[in-house]
Amino acid sequence: MAKSSASTLQPRLKELDYGTLRKELAKELGLSNLHEAPTLEKVVVSSGIGKNKDDKRFHELVVNTLTKITGQHPVDRMARKSIASFKIRAGMNRVGVSVTLRGARMYEFLDRLVNVALPRVRDFHGISAKSFDASGNYSLGIVEQSIFPELTFEDTAILHGLQVTFVINAADKAHSRLLLEKLGFPFEKERK
Repeated sequence: MAKSSASTLQPRLKELDYGTLRKELAKELGLSNLHEAPTLEKVVVSSGIGKNKDDKRFHELVVNTLTKITGQHPVDRMARKSIASFKIRAGMNRVGVSVTLRGARMYEFLDRLVNVALPRVRDFHGISAKSFDASGNYSLGIVEQSIFPELTFEDTAILHGLQVTFVINAADKAHSRLLLEKLGFPFEKERK
């Protein structure tokens, strides 16, 4: 049984990452081993429900939004600690939803985010370079989900935000930033 040509297609950024990108990164960073080059391990897309935790319609809207944006069904998240002002107790279910993307879906989402969704942000001047954590992972907050073209007008009637975290296997923040720049991330220009 022969494989169809559609099953062998790789996302554009995945081919770039495994093809030329790792060699370029290793050369620019002065790494002796190609496997020491920074790599993107996974992308986590999440949305908190917070004060709307009792509203089933809002929960369904957020689940529907993440499903359409990522192509995967999200999972509910439980509260890890109690927050009295939000009336949340530790262990309470459905305080947020998240999706973890790896492999081809991760690269497809990344390509659509960088090349389609982010340019649709009004008054966009680039993403902040200050959102790296100590391990070199990058977090991006999106104020409203309407920038994604997969969503219809009905899906964007009630606005909510998203958090996108890029988990990167890198030695430091500078290596992570260089990887994201090579993947096409539009970082804002530093002001002098």
